[in-house]
Amino acid sequence: MTVPLVSPSTLKKLAQYDTPTICNVIELFEIRPNTDGYMDGRIQAAFPEMPPMVGFAATATFCSAVPPSKSAYVALESQVELFAKSPGPVVVVFQDLDDPPIGATFGEVMCSTYKAFGSVGLITSGGGRDLLQVKALGYPVFSASTICSHAYCQTLDVGAPVRVGGLAVQTGDLLHGDANGVTSIPSELAAEVADVAEEFVAAENHVLEYVKASGAKHVGELAAKRAAMSEAMGALRRRISRKKM
Repeated sequence: MTVPLVSPSTLKKLAQYDTPTICNVIELFEIRPNTDGYMDGRIQAAFPEMPPMVGFAATATFCSAVPPSKSAYVALESQVELFAKSPGPVVVVFQDLDDPPIGATFGEVMCSTYKAFGSVGLITSGGGRDLLQVKALGYPVFSASTICSHAYCQTLDVGAPVRVGGLAVQTGDLLHGDANGVTSIPSELAAEVADVAEEFVAAENHVLEYVKASGAKHVGELAAKRAAMSEAMGALRRRISRKKM
């Protein structure tokens, strides 16, 4: 799969905005249903206080219910080799094939290794452990649970398409995650999404600045602010929408 080039400056700009704002901006392009493109509530940020994570997926499947036929860490080298092919910073994405998850997908050793080789975060449909140690790394992780044991942990198909939190993810997909969850960003729109986000925030501020300011509030004034916000967002949508009329 060919991934459109996304510049470091675009990635830096995307990281300035929270994930809900990125989701809202993508909706304005009308390139996918509003119910698509993001992970569901099963995937939670372990460290919601950390800033947004932005990077390109490096996928793998995982299981821990049965003894492995080879060392559990053999695939670690294959994973970090895949990082070198990434168009930018890497987000490791695991689909845990066990249902329910049996052992932790990640811990201190794996996360330290991933970070050392250029990863900026990890997502798993399974569980994780060593949370205090991983937090100390400043390494954001997203998971469905916390599990104290790694059981018979084994990484299986490195680079294979996965499904995590209801979202289909392929290696190279651009992901954005924070305390609110994880969304995908179409790489071909990344630069525009980053640029439009500032305008979207300005549109919301018609209402937010009014209701957060001190002083008495009036329904008529609120209605006027909401109308201004709606007009600004409508103008944005008309300008950037890809929907065929």
